[in-house]
Amino acid sequence: MPDASLRVARTTSRHAAPGFTIVELLVVVSIISLLIALLLPAVAKGRDKALVSQSVSNLKNLASANEIYSGDWNDRQFTACPDDAGMVNGNCELYKTQITCPSQQLLGWDVNGAMWGYFLGSSGKCARYGWPEACYNWIIYIPMDFGTGPNPGGGNSYGSFRMPGVKAFHDYVGKRFYDPTFYAPKDAIAIANVSKYFTSAAEFTYDGSAYEDSSYCWSPAAMFDPKVFGRNGATLNGQGYSDPNTLKTGFKSPPTSRCRYPSLKTRMIEHNWLQNTPDSPINPNFAGGKTPWMFNHGFNSAPASLFFDGHIELVGCQRSMQADQRVADSSGSVWSRNTPFGTNGYYGGQSYDFLVKTSFHILTTDGIEGRDVLGAEG
Repeated sequence: MPDASLRVARTTSRHAAPGFTIVELLVVVSIISLLIALLLPAVAKGRDKALVSQSVSNLKNLASANEIYSGDWNDRQFTACPDDAGMVNGNCELYKTQITCPSQQLLGWDVNGAMWGYFLGSSGKCARYGWPEACYNWIIYIPMDFGTGPNPGGGNSYGSFRMPGVKAFHDYVGKRFYDPTFYAPKDAIAIANVSKYFTSAAEFTYDGSAYEDSSYCWSPAAMFDPKVFGRNGATLNGQGYSDPNTLKTGFKSPPTSRCRYPSLKTRMIEHNWLQNTPDSPINPNFAGGKTPWMFNHGFNSAPASLFFDGHIELVGCQRSMQADQRVADSSGSVWSRNTPFGTNGYYGGQSYDFLVKTSFHILTTDGIEGRDVLGAEG
């Protein structure tokens, strides 16, 4: 007869819960780790795609705002500069003395009822208004400063092309300087500084700690009279630049109908490098350690871009450079090397890598009549 204790032992063995060996646990952990490693890039890619989609959505809204603005202003593009500024060689003080007091570059009313803006001072025909500041703010009125004009404070490549949030244009968007539409979700530095203003009902909010212009910018070349970036010869580039202060119509913003290649000429783009970025968002080539990389600082940069025909796409610097190569001759390319910025173009000397060299959108040859990229047949 079998031993009873043995039978009990066998019965207990058959009904015990199965266990896992160390090896089996390690295999399971390895599988989970592998799955996470495979899924994380997909999740990150999906998130990145969503952020790009939001930027494209912002540009769609800005496209509509541009069209409404053009409808209200006889097909004109946005401009903050008097059309006849060239009559006094672009001299702000002479303009205020001899012609009239120009419309001021306003940012909006704050919660306390104060109006913020870049005022030009109370001299000349502006005296009756008693406005603060002076003509050093003229740089905020002209499309872009080349450091060649008669007004102080110039030469830093800034201008109204960087400020779509001003009241004259934000009234067509969300009626606020710090409307989220003006900020690409991947523009992390800017959003970190000003997202606290997004919930304010005021047109303009400033707490003294942070100020950021829009993530998007117009094409300054397209905001000048086409003669400023126009050819003086048969080649695509020709001279490619004439000082707007020397042209009577140099500062007159052309109508959108002057665009010859609406599907090839960019109208607004992301100003900073937001796609395929380097590890650090800050460009160490600028003093102060606060300036982000710009859209033309990396060979792999591909800013979301709004074209004059209304379509939106990511335009890689590679594509712009390929357009350069396809039309290159002894004179230049689709963007002018002959501006006061020289052959490096728009902050080209502060680029991330030695492969990139482009100032498309900013210094487009022929301005609004030129092209920033080429089609299949050039």
